[in-house]
Amino acid sequence: MTTQKTRPALTTLLLVTLAVCLGGYFTFAAVQGDYGVFRQVQLRAEISALMEERDQLQIQLAGMQNLTHRLSDSYLDLDLLDEQARDVLGYLRADEIVIR
Repeated sequence: MTTQKTRPALTTLLLVTLAVCLGGYFTFAAVQGDYGVFRQVQLRAEISALMEERDQLQIQLAGMQNLTHRLSDSYLDLDLLDEQARDVLGYLRADEIVIR
């Protein structure tokens, strides 16, 4: 008669429990961790919002560069200069009427 050594049921239960816990931990980390699926979605949305903001800022910068160029010494736009003088300094022509 041969005796067979078998692991006790308690050891098997502990190993299965440990495997399930480790699997659960790694699944949770893959979904909600620092580099998980939800974080990747959040980062993509943030990247998209920042790119839209960058595009808006580039449009504003181009407008400001245009106005700066139009008021520079090398190129002077008299209409823009007249508009700025009226707005900032409150200048009026003699034939104008101001209604407030």
